[in-house]
Amino acid sequence: MWRVCCWVMWVAVACAGWGVGGLDWGGWAGAAATPAEAAHAGPPPFLLQLTLLLGVSALAAYLSFRLGLIPIIGFLLAGVLAGPGALGLIRDQELIAAASEVGVMLLLFTIGIEFSLERLQRIARLIFLGGGLQVGLTVTAVAGALVASGVGWQSAVFTGCLIALSSTAIVMRVLAERGQTGARTGQVALGILIFQDLAVVLMVLLIPMLAGQGGGVGGVALALAKAAGIIVFVLVAARRLVPPIMEVVARTCSNEIFLLTVVALCFGTASLTAAAGVSLALGAFLAGLLVSESRYGMQALGEILPLQILFSAAFFLSVGLQLDLGFLIRNLPTVLGVVLLMAVLKALVTGVSVRLLGERAAIALPVALLTAQVGEFSFVLAGSGQDLGLSFAGLGERGTQIFIAATVLLMGLTPAVAALAGPLATVSTRLPGARRREAAAVQTAASAPTEPETHSALPVAGRVIFAGYGPHARLAARALSRAGLPYSVITRSPDGASELTGRGAPVLIADYTRAGLLRELNLASARALVIADDDPEMTERAVSVARTVAPELDILTHAESPEALMQLQALGARHVLTPRREIAAGLLDLLTPEHITRAEIARHLAERPAVTLSAEQQAQCDHAHAHAGPITPEADACLECIASGDTWVHLRTCMTCGHVGCCDSSKNKHATRHAHSQSHPIIRSAEPGETWAYCYEHGWTK
Repeated sequence: MWRVCCWVMWVAVACAGWGVGGLDWGGWAGAAATPAEAAHAGPPPFLLQLTLLLGVSALAAYLSFRLGLIPIIGFLLAGVLAGPGALGLIRDQELIAAASEVGVMLLLFTIGIEFSLERLQRIARLIFLGGGLQVGLTVTAVAGALVASGVGWQSAVFTGCLIALSSTAIVMRVLAERGQTGARTGQVALGILIFQDLAVVLMVLLIPMLAGQGGGVGGVALALAKAAGIIVFVLVAARRLVPPIMEVVARTCSNEIFLLTVVALCFGTASLTAAAGVSLALGAFLAGLLVSESRYGMQALGEILPLQILFSAAFFLSVGLQLDLGFLIRNLPTVLGVVLLMAVLKALVTGVSVRLLGERAAIALPVALLTAQVGEFSFVLAGSGQDLGLSFAGLGERGTQIFIAATVLLMGLTPAVAALAGPLATVSTRLPGARRREAAAVQTAASAPTEPETHSALPVAGRVIFAGYGPHARLAARALSRAGLPYSVITRSPDGASELTGRGAPVLIADYTRAGLLRELNLASARALVIADDDPEMTERAVSVARTVAPELDILTHAESPEALMQLQALGARHVLTPRREIAAGLLDLLTPEHITRAEIARHLAERPAVTLSAEQQAQCDHAHAHAGPITPEADACLECIASGDTWVHLRTCMTCGHVGCCDSSKNKHATRHAHSQSHPIIRSAEPGETWAYCYEHGWTK
């Protein structure tokens, strides 16, 4: 650790020297260079700035990890140190601002994916009543206090709007770090934050009116009508347009196409809503809702998460860049006083709002402390207001700097302030009458209808988890089911997912090479992981990621060659089966408990109901009458496809010997091959719910 600290200090000193010395990053590229000169002019300026951004972000995340802080706080501090008020490393504010805006969009997009329309309907009361109370009371309290102090009502209302908003990004990240996103505290906080994001729309329209512009009440009404129309269109598209599009894209099984489609949907929806006067962030949130209405939400979340992390780092760095350390030091008492006033005011107002909803003090207190800071959208409003002559508390340019400094400090202190909820709750319970009031609140909350908390998207604990659902996984999964062993499946195949859903088996459409997904599912609690992907590269990646997430988990997979076997074992696979012909049987041997023998499994597999032809079918031809049955199917899978590593579309049963083979829509047509080679003329559908039969010689079907 000491070496790391020394290295960091050396980098900081070197960077400080570059910043103080006035190193001209833009001069590296030259001006009006010829093509020959440009070829030797070095990297373009934006690339140097982007490299610094990524390097500072990575270093901040590492130091935050070593110090036990959430990365967001590290990004804020790194932005302060790298900004023009300190080391002066990052100077291209436009580049950082653009990257940060994308970060906010992607953050709200991922939040939208995690909350379906149905779930939002369940917390509508929290959104509109709780959020409405919090925003309305905050604006009223701030504006009233400032007007009483002699500040003009326009600047007073403007300041109230700035303070009313909280940081969705920070609050949701703190909740996620504590595993409370789906708890009641997370639900209430999210409801308030969503309303704040909705309120940004009205505030953006209100600010020009406060400055004497904006077209009056009629212009605001028209803009609101346009915004409402575009939101309704988005919600209708969530039900009608997006799910079919996602189905078509997912069936390509191409990560590239899927990712491009998801990003295009996010940016396209955000641009559409922005054109109607709604914020980009709210549009991105609605785009997330669109994706959540399809069955590919978890897969989309896994694909977009790395991009979201990258650009969110840019956003929080950009917030830190705006803080002038010199101004903060010169005005430290004033800034700290504003920080204290804003935090206390917001905590009190939010606490009262949550209590008015009927929530217990044990819920109201942590929600109040979590939201007792100022949000990212306030920076956008502050910039718009400053351009129109409005300022924080009517203090002009100095007020803007005080607001930025206080906001950055509040953001950085959010985890520490939120951690006070536990000690304060303990103290409050010792006050006279507190326990009696709390007991009454608990009884009231218990009798009221509540929204269910969120749970894992897939049952995992104690189960065998199949990553991929090819022919080997099909056979092993069905045998495990007959042996009474529970299993769940993660697959990227829409057809495989549909088959499992039809049988009532737990299935999740997602990319099982994403570490974040596997951690969220708590993969370590599974009985074993079977990686049954036919792509060797995907198999290696899945083994490596799974071993990182769950170091002690039994991982079973297969290999095509001795070299592949050694590579998979080196990556952490505990059991690697080869060749392909032995995989299905080997999986059963390894996964079934010791008290269940292979003979018992074979008996389970053999205990299938016999099938017959109906009297109407027997009357069709002599072959049908001679092969009416009953006959017992040899399997519930195409064993020849299993042996060769292929899959099938539908299954057919031979009414002469019980052979089960794949249909003519399948790649190998094993049912027809068997009928021709063995001169067995009659087959019957082996698909659930189908009773038709077919004669190869007479060509009849019924």
